[in-house]
Amino acid sequence: MKNKVIFVTGGARSGKSDFALRCAEKIGRIRAYIATAEVLDDEMKERIINHKRLRGDDWDTIEEPKNLLIAFESLHRTYDVAIIDCLTLWVSNLIKDGLTDDTILKMTDAFMQLINRLKLSLIIVSNEVGMGIVPDNPLARRFRDIAGKVNQLIASISDEVYFMVSGISIRIK
Repeated sequence: MKNKVIFVTGGARSGKSDFALRCAEKIGRIRAYIATAEVLDDEMKERIINHKRLRGDDWDTIEEPKNLLIAFESLHRTYDVAIIDCLTLWVSNLIKDGLTDDTILKMTDAFMQLINRLKLSLIIVSNEVGMGIVPDNPLARRFRDIAGKVNQLIASISDEVYFMVSGISIRIK
């Protein structure tokens, strides 16, 4: 039996991570959290510390900002559920490292193939990037475009998709 893939999207501070944590806690007791954030400044360091504090000790945390395949290979235990938080930070990290859009899409495809072989349920968190104005610079437009495409690809293989608005989840698939 294929385990469930849940995709959670929405705006910044819309409650995506909290919703993902609640979903995961309903799915299983042995849980992993794959974090894509990098400590780039003191403010981000504090955000990461707060995220860890909110999860508590019932989670194994794997910090992997760029290679999601390696993150899954580093799961040494058998987990019921894992959260990836978040895809948009992952895409941003890859762009920052100079990867091309084609390479990012190939990495997404490899990740999607891995998802199909997983023996655990997976909750994937990502920001909705297409509801604002068109960015005024090429880098921001590139990020919006590639992140939007990655979101579409992951949503297409997900069993359930939720959109978060002000802490309220709306099931769209």
